[in-house]
Amino acid sequence: MLPAIILFAATYVLMIAFGKYRPYIALASGVIFIISGMLPFNQIIGALDFNVLLMIGGTMGLVQLFIDSHMPERLADIIMDKVPNVQWAAVCLSLFSGIISAFVDNVATVLMVAPVAIEICKKLKTNPIPFIISIAVSSNLQGAATLVGDTTAIMLGSALDMSFLDFIWYQGKPGMFFMVELGAVLSACIVYFTFRKEKGAIPKSGRVTEVNDLVPTILLVGAIVLLIVASFLPFEMPAETNGLICFSLLIIGLIYNYARNKNLDAITGPLKAIDLETLGLLVGLFLMIGGISNMGVIDALAQLLAKLGAGNPFLMYTIIVWASVAISAFIDNIPYVATMIPVIAGIAMEMGIDSTALYFGLLSGATLGGNCTPIGASANIAGIGILRKEGYDVKNGDFFKIGIPFTLAAIVPAYILIWILFGV
Repeated sequence: MLPAIILFAATYVLMIAFGKYRPYIALASGVIFIISGMLPFNQIIGALDFNVLLMIGGTMGLVQLFIDSHMPERLADIIMDKVPNVQWAAVCLSLFSGIISAFVDNVATVLMVAPVAIEICKKLKTNPIPFIISIAVSSNLQGAATLVGDTTAIMLGSALDMSFLDFIWYQGKPGMFFMVELGAVLSACIVYFTFRKEKGAIPKSGRVTEVNDLVPTILLVGAIVLLIVASFLPFEMPAETNGLICFSLLIIGLIYNYARNKNLDAITGPLKAIDLETLGLLVGLFLMIGGISNMGVIDALAQLLAKLGAGNPFLMYTIIVWASVAISAFIDNIPYVATMIPVIAGIAMEMGIDSTALYFGLLSGATLGGNCTPIGASANIAGIGILRKEGYDVKNGDFFKIGIPFTLAAIVPAYILIWILFGV
């Protein structure tokens, strides 16, 4: 395992140090994992999350059609007319993205809401970097609020045989939904504080941008509805369902756009908007994570956590929460959660305790930990990709000053409340 750990750690150090070259560093590391045999050739396909890749690619193309229709400008005009200043515009967009993300994948949420924020910032001639970061971290937070909000939530629901309503009210007590919403309220205060100097009044022009085509908006709303419907279907769906939904709607949008404009740019324009660097970064990360998983690093880490807290339920719970935060800040939370679920079941059985607090602690820590770093969650990567496309270079400090306090504001109340309700 040692070579895998060294390569993985070195890769993340390089990605943090050389932010502009993250996609190339990650892809190079993934290739090394393959060439060295740490990720066998027959496991490459399995390591890649095609659902995420298809969803990001499809949604990026849809969003470009959405932008071309001028709907983000219209929404920006409406928001600017309703809020008193830039500070409240940032808070409202952050909360809005969180609400959507409770029902739709975090990455899709960022890709849908970010264009509206970009348009507001263009109109007000203000820096969009903190706006987009706030939207991304809010989306990550709310993914744990419902059974359908995030892949890790779906995995936990399956492990505990939870229904959609169990996330709201479980065992006669408030469920994960309320833990997340308490954190959302406090983290909104972080966003409010971050924009404390943005007190300037927003000029009210009374003019609303005219939308030239409603079909892209219908397709985006249709994506949200179909993603929600797919999560409620009573039978098991393919793992790539969400990605196929988004990419299929992009194809429909491209066909419609070509029929409407009768030129090749109607197809190539939206396709060029798909950020290949963002997709490349994700591919590299998936290969790296597949490599360390194959080498037994994640399994060993899970077993180490189990040994550290053996015999003391509160200590075990505390280790799971905060170790999950730390680990998920650097690696994808899906393989980590998948590994820890059976470990927690075994720990709870051996200690003779109810596993609910441990499971909820795992979900909250693993979901929120990704907000600590620019590469800790796919939504963060997508948001930074949008900013890079707009010509903005996101420094690590830009992300840390929002992501870290946001994470603490969200995780601390959840950590306390989960133990009070389910651990004591």
